[in-house]
Amino acid sequence: MVRMAQATPLPSPTPHLSRADLRHAGRDVLGLALMDARNHTLFLVGEFQKAMEEGGEELELPNVPDLHLPGLSPALNPPLWELGRIGWFQERWIGRNLQRHQGPRADPQAPPLASVFPRGDALWGEPGLPPARRWEATLPPLDDIKAYLLSTLESTLDLLAMTPDEADALYFYRLALFHEDMCGEVLVNLAQTLGLPLRVPLPKPGLVLDPITVPATRWQLGWDEERKGGGVFVFDNEVPAHEVAVPEFEIDAQPVGWNQYVEFVMDGGYDRPEFWLPAGWEWLQVQQKQDEGRRAPRHVQQIGAVRGDALNGGVFQSWFGQTLRMALWSPVMHLSWWEADAWCRWAGRRLPTEVEWELAAHQAAGRGFRWGDVWEWTATTFEGYPGFASGPWRAYSEPYFGRHKVLRGASLATRLRLEHPKFRHHAAPEADHLFCGFRSCAL
Repeated sequence: MVRMAQATPLPSPTPHLSRADLRHAGRDVLGLALMDARNHTLFLVGEFQKAMEEGGEELELPNVPDLHLPGLSPALNPPLWELGRIGWFQERWIGRNLQRHQGPRADPQAPPLASVFPRGDALWGEPGLPPARRWEATLPPLDDIKAYLLSTLESTLDLLAMTPDEADALYFYRLALFHEDMCGEVLVNLAQTLGLPLRVPLPKPGLVLDPITVPATRWQLGWDEERKGGGVFVFDNEVPAHEVAVPEFEIDAQPVGWNQYVEFVMDGGYDRPEFWLPAGWEWLQVQQKQDEGRRAPRHVQQIGAVRGDALNGGVFQSWFGQTLRMALWSPVMHLSWWEADAWCRWAGRRLPTEVEWELAAHQAAGRGFRWGDVWEWTATTFEGYPGFASGPWRAYSEPYFGRHKVLRGASLATRLRLEHPKFRHHAAPEADHLFCGFRSCAL
């Protein structure tokens, strides 16, 4: 396991650059936020580099044989590839995009200008280098990629300074900012998967409250700010706005904690197929063969009931290269949708739909509905809203419709400006590398 003598905490962004108003941000604040995002990216890469050198590894980590991530190669890439992709994405949609002033109306099929980075499109484009080959490919040296990041940011800021303070004209700058923030979380996920020592804080203590009843209503999913002239940035899967009838429901005030999940494990939950959907049970059998009979979420080293003050009870989880005892009130994390669904079936409950989650986040916040520590699985299969139209970045949403599940909320690794109760994250149901958990609803 690669270790560092002294882990460094993740830096905090400047307060006025951190909140979700970056969806509305004008040119000047947006320029500062782009620089803040790049500084955060380079900080993370510096931590990866120090950890790799400590362990005698190269940053690109070619041919990692022990990741055991079947089906997850599109989600976890070598850090050097991820870093280059950030620069390529910004250059492709801003510096090389002759239609950038048209914003979401830009034609993604319009030929872009040539990349300043040799082989850039072949390595980081779409389709570019297939996911299965990224871990074994020969990637450019880190110094070359850092120079590429510098040049693309300088070009972006120069172009931004000449850009009108209008929503369409700023669309791709906002898109590049949020894309880099998402890639930063991917790098933190990768550090956790590989056991690299970043100092990421565990969830802070919070009151454990009774479930909340939300009365029946109609709720608007999606943003309609565009039509009202608000100039807000939206991802393509967040529009168009539409109303949904929501019957009364009861939902947990906080995500399911380890104290609740331990009971499922101790009751043989990982050995009882009656709690699992057939595809989930099949997934579990593969995991148990690969991970010495796995009977707990990913990264858990030991799990058991706590009796009195016994030091050998509770949950011990690998946390960025260290094994820590998790507070039993803290949210379960690093588990698949299959595991979340199985727990709900065992407990006689169910996962919330995404509209129930969003409604509760807006209307029950004053009654203790708490979110933001972990991404939360929902029962909803990821699809476009009625009337969906793909944005210029076609690979963002549409390829995953019908295959992924919706996650809502945010995690400890999410940049604050990306957090919003309407933001739709999504992942394959077997994805357990994320900082993801769940909450439940009454049947």
